[in-house]
Amino acid sequence: MKIYVESDVEQGKAGVSRIAVIGYGSQGRAHALNLRDSGIDVTVGLRPGGPSWQRAEADGIKVAPPARAAAGADIVAILVPDMAAPRVWRDIESSVKPGAAILFAHGFNIHYGSIQAPDSIDVILVAPKGPGALVRRQYEEGRGVPCLMAVAQDATGRAKARALAYAHGIGGTRGGVLETTFAEETETDLFGEQAVLCGGVTELVTQGFETLVEAGYQPEVAYFECMHELKLIVDLLHEGGLAKMHQFVSDTAKYGDLTRGPRVVDESTRERMRTVLKEIQDGTFAREWRAEYEAGMPRYKAMMAADMAHPIEQVGRELRARMSWLRTEQQDAA
Repeated sequence: MKIYVESDVEQGKAGVSRIAVIGYGSQGRAHALNLRDSGIDVTVGLRPGGPSWQRAEADGIKVAPPARAAAGADIVAILVPDMAAPRVWRDIESSVKPGAAILFAHGFNIHYGSIQAPDSIDVILVAPKGPGALVRRQYEEGRGVPCLMAVAQDATGRAKARALAYAHGIGGTRGGVLETTFAEETETDLFGEQAVLCGGVTELVTQGFETLVEAGYQPEVAYFECMHELKLIVDLLHEGGLAKMHQFVSDTAKYGDLTRGPRVVDESTRERMRTVLKEIQDGTFAREWRAEYEAGMPRYKAMMAADMAHPIEQVGRELRARMSWLRTEQQDAA
């Protein structure tokens, strides 16, 4: 496994002098500001007059409509939500010059064929492994968030060098850049979200909460045990893996972990994880999500409303209102 660092960057071979960043959300803003502060000519492509346009101007970034921003750029970074990206690409495709590169922070639309680039341009990926606010903050502090890098199409012979130069510009080579493929980045990212980080964790938390409340325990106590204290464990895992978690929890907790955990998440759970992964690999999930989006997201909206109305949210809002330190943590993360 090769981890690319700052000394691996050969700026002269990348052929990058101007970058267009399309979108100014979490990742778009961080990328644009970091690239600018790295001395690269950056223009952000946005809908004229919108709040993002005003924010970019306030940040001192050059702004133009997307097609105009893309015209003449060596790299066009499309950093908008997955479902919006095909429409954005249709709007800017004719403005992307032959020999340029289009860049994504997630491989979804290229991997599943929603965007098909002409043979005359490079198609690359640079995916920081952290939210935009962290990417920006680490850069400002002289550090960097690790990134994944991939090449789907190398029309110029410089695609990899361009991806590495871009990663370097946002601070990624300070943390290390790992080479992957569009398929691997997309499929592992979706699986992590669905089976573990978002779907898996939230279902485990809410099911645990419901089990305790059903057994007659106070909802507030159930919230503390199943939701609130999750941060303690996640922070330990994030900082030092399983070893650090085991170092800082009690022997009772460790014994319960080792003996009861595999009874909750067992081989039947693993089998369902394999099914989830297969649906990602064969495109079932992508087709389902695209159809839901194009239908106006009725099922998505109904499920989201039900999630927000869950008793754990009602209890949590009341308890979190008493935790003044949470507001400080939120300000630090912004």
